[in-house]
Amino acid sequence: MGEGFSNVYEDGRRAEAYAKLEFPGTYYLAYRDLPAIFSEHVRGRSALDFGCGTGRSTRFLRALGYEAVGVDIARNMVKKARARDPEGEYHIVPDGDLSAFPAGAYDLVLSAFTFDNIPTREKKVALFRTLRRLIRPTGKIVSVVSSPGIYVHEWASFTTKAFPENRNARNGDRVRIVMLDVEDSRPVVDIVWTDEAYREVYERADLIPLETLRPLGTEEEPYSWVSETKIAPWVIYVLGVDAGQDRPPAPRETGGRASAPPFSIERASPRVRPFGRWSARRS
Repeated sequence: MGEGFSNVYEDGRRAEAYAKLEFPGTYYLAYRDLPAIFSEHVRGRSALDFGCGTGRSTRFLRALGYEAVGVDIARNMVKKARARDPEGEYHIVPDGDLSAFPAGAYDLVLSAFTFDNIPTREKKVALFRTLRRLIRPTGKIVSVVSSPGIYVHEWASFTTKAFPENRNARNGDRVRIVMLDVEDSRPVVDIVWTDEAYREVYERADLIPLETLRPLGTEEEPYSWVSETKIAPWVIYVLGVDAGQDRPPAPRETGGRASAPPFSIERASPRVRPFGRWSARRS
């Protein structure tokens, strides 16, 4: 991926561990509000999961009724996705090359955590320009990224206490974090990126931030939150193009949608229960 940065998810051992991961703990907050976001912003059912990994997000989209295609640069990850979901459509895209995909084909592009591993501004801009080419004029890109705060606090699903140097990291620096919900305890190396820097990337890619959410946990949720009720681990950006419609007067920024009862997948689509285990109590 350039700049001497290696994507840890190309590792076979990491892929094996990640394939078993669904939506535990802190990860739940990254996905909890997505059905409501899609319902509000997305028209149409054609979706691309950019950085699908082992297929978790692609299966999530399909369970919500989207015709979803998953793409990733990591061969081992895509292999796991295909094994777990033989009926799904998954493609390996070397170095994020999406030139084989038709322009204006998708109503939604979802990118969950992918840009945490893209090392430079130029690379981020180029990829967002490519994703912009793939969406229809009224299409949306929903990008879920790690908040810089995730690398300096403790969480239900992550620990950073072994890496105090993270506190000195500036935009574009490498940071380390350990996932607690998988068997592979080796640290993941990410690239920290600020909100200001992301907005510069979006501007350069000719994308408009329509809504920004920072989801927080609630005491009513069945998880043993650590920092999640006070500090948002994730940032969710809803991005569009200026097609002369479906654009609010000004971008909205909210702290998430958990001020109301947490959105349930079952309410979004009564005919499917894609992640029924979400209702199971965890500690």
